[in-house]
Amino acid sequence: MLTALAGCTDEEDEKHRSGTDAKPGTAKAALAELPVKAAASKDGYDRAKSFGTAWSDKTDAPGSGNKCDTRNDILRRDLKDPVFDDGKKCVITSGTLADPYTGKTISFQRGGGGGSVDIDHAVALSAAWQTGAQKLTQAKREALANDPLNLIAADGPANRAKGDKDAAAWLPPNKSFACPYVARQIAVKKEYKLWVTSDEGAAMRKVLDTCPAERLPAETSPEVTLKPQN
Repeated sequence: MLTALAGCTDEEDEKHRSGTDAKPGTAKAALAELPVKAAASKDGYDRAKSFGTAWSDKTDAPGSGNKCDTRNDILRRDLKDPVFDDGKKCVITSGTLADPYTGKTISFQRGGGGGSVDIDHAVALSAAWQTGAQKLTQAKREALANDPLNLIAADGPANRAKGDKDAAAWLPPNKSFACPYVARQIAVKKEYKLWVTSDEGAAMRKVLDTCPAERLPAETSPEVTLKPQN
C-alpha cells in the first residue's frame, strides 16, 4: 500500500497536506488559515464603481496621499534607475525592469518606443470581488486596488495573459517567481480577509510544497514598501 509521505502517520500526512505543520510566518502557514469557499457571483462587479478611480492617490492604502499616483509609485519602486520627467517628481519616463513574470529585462519608455510594462494586481480585482471583496466597504476596496502589497510591475503581455485568473488557472511563466507570487497573493488575501477557492488553495499549496520556508510578505518588506521620493 502506498503512503503519501514515507514514515509519516496519517495524522502527520494530513497536517502536511493542510499546511498546519508549516512554520509561523511562512506563506504556507498563512494559507492554512485562509477560509476555503466557492467563488461568489461576479454580478455587480464594476472596476471603477467597485474599486474606485484607477491609481488614485486618495485612498487608505499605505503610501497614499504622497501626491503621486499609484502607478508611478510602483514604477519608482520596481524599476531600476527610473528617470523622472523634468520638473515632475512623480512622472517616470523610463527605466529598466527585471520582469518577475517572464524573467526578461525590459527597457521601459513612457509613451511607447520601449517595452510594455503594466502594473498588475497580484490578486486580480474581479477575482477579489468573487472571494470576499464585495463584502468590504468602498474605502477598503479602494485601498485594496492601490495597496503596494497587491501591486507588481510586470511584462504587459504576461499580465494580459493572466487577466483575472487565480493561481489555479495562471502562474508566472518564470517558474522561479512562483513562490513569491503565490506568497504575495496569500498576504493580500490575509490582509483583506478574502478567501480562496478549493482549486486555488490546492494550486497554492502545490507551489509552496516546493518552498515551505517562503516567508509571507508584509507592507514593510523591501519588495513591497514604496521608495521615498527624491
